[in-house]
Amino acid sequence: MGPMSVTPEKPRRPVPPTSRSRQSRPSAQAAEPQDPYRVLPVHLRLDDSDSPSDVIDALFLSRFTTGEQPFARGASLDTVKSGLTLLPPDAAVLRQARDKDRSAILAEGEGWTVLISRWSRGADVTVAAVTDELAERVLHSAVDDAEDEPEPQPEAVTMGFWYVSPRRGPYRTTRQISAATWEELRGNYTAPVADAMDHLMKLTADDVTGRLLLLHGPPGTGKTSALRTLARSWRDWCQVDCVLDPERLFNDVGYLMDIAIGEDEATGGRWRLLLLEDCDELIRGQAKHQAGQALSRLLNLTDGLLGQGRNVLVGITTNEDLERLHPAVVRPGRCLARIEVGPLTRAEAVSWLGTSEGVGRDGATLAELYALRRGSSATVPAPARAADGLYL
Repeated sequence: MGPMSVTPEKPRRPVPPTSRSRQSRPSAQAAEPQDPYRVLPVHLRLDDSDSPSDVIDALFLSRFTTGEQPFARGASLDTVKSGLTLLPPDAAVLRQARDKDRSAILAEGEGWTVLISRWSRGADVTVAAVTDELAERVLHSAVDDAEDEPEPQPEAVTMGFWYVSPRRGPYRTTRQISAATWEELRGNYTAPVADAMDHLMKLTADDVTGRLLLLHGPPGTGKTSALRTLARSWRDWCQVDCVLDPERLFNDVGYLMDIAIGEDEATGGRWRLLLLEDCDELIRGQAKHQAGQALSRLLNLTDGLLGQGRNVLVGITTNEDLERLHPAVVRPGRCLARIEVGPLTRAEAVSWLGTSEGVGRDGATLAELYALRRGSSATVPAPARAADGLYL
């Protein structure tokens, strides 16, 4: 919407009492409280940058703003069942707008107005009404049994995904993610990693000591696959959420509070594991200088005041070597687990692949082995090294 201007009325100067008797005697006509809209009227301006959906949003707000319908209720649905309009019974459509990725419907009934904003799979439904009870009843009639919840598959796990939406701010959606069992996945890891993962996969809420889970190692070694399987192994006691914009999380206090501190009914009182992938800049040795307060907030969430009383774990994957990580991150007692996920040895790689063809003397990563199995080259260009001298 266009810029909003607020024009308050000029307050009147109070008239002082002329005597003590007047000060102690109540006025014959007590001043009635004024509606906030009359004290602080709101003006909305629209310009050519606004869409029809923006106009519908403004029209919906008008009855709530003026106090004609001063009570509002809202709900968000991640996935709406096919064929549903979400219109309450007896709703009369006032405005409707559609564009490529969003639609908006404004409708009304006796004493209420509803705004239905739809996108590809989900929806936001907001109701304004003359009473709170009516708003709740109309909202319930619109969204009750409207969310499509597919039957959970044995090989799938429900994982949350957090991101900052331009329209709604910090937002969480859920998806069913396929995940293998640890028994099926164990052979993809070199023996020391598999042994460490054995212990991690069997953890329960009573076994939690540190709050930070750190997986580090070269790309293509299976860190993300291990985390999906971990989500499946822990699903009875821990809700796993992936943060899609981790670089923003610890630099935006409001975002951090919404995710880590705010109540989340979806967890049902369980622990939460926040996954942050490829956070090299956040936890390397120079992080304090480069990332400002981001590292401090991460550490405060894991074992500082910010995390007190909250059952929150933080899982981080990084390609950095252990020696390059910030000492505050890897200090004893802070990490629930710290696992270096490296390539398989040559013997392990040959056993996994069933042939020695294409396997180097130093073994191979999981990604390289899958490439060899598909018949592709597993050769990875070696990183350029700085020369000791200068060459023309």
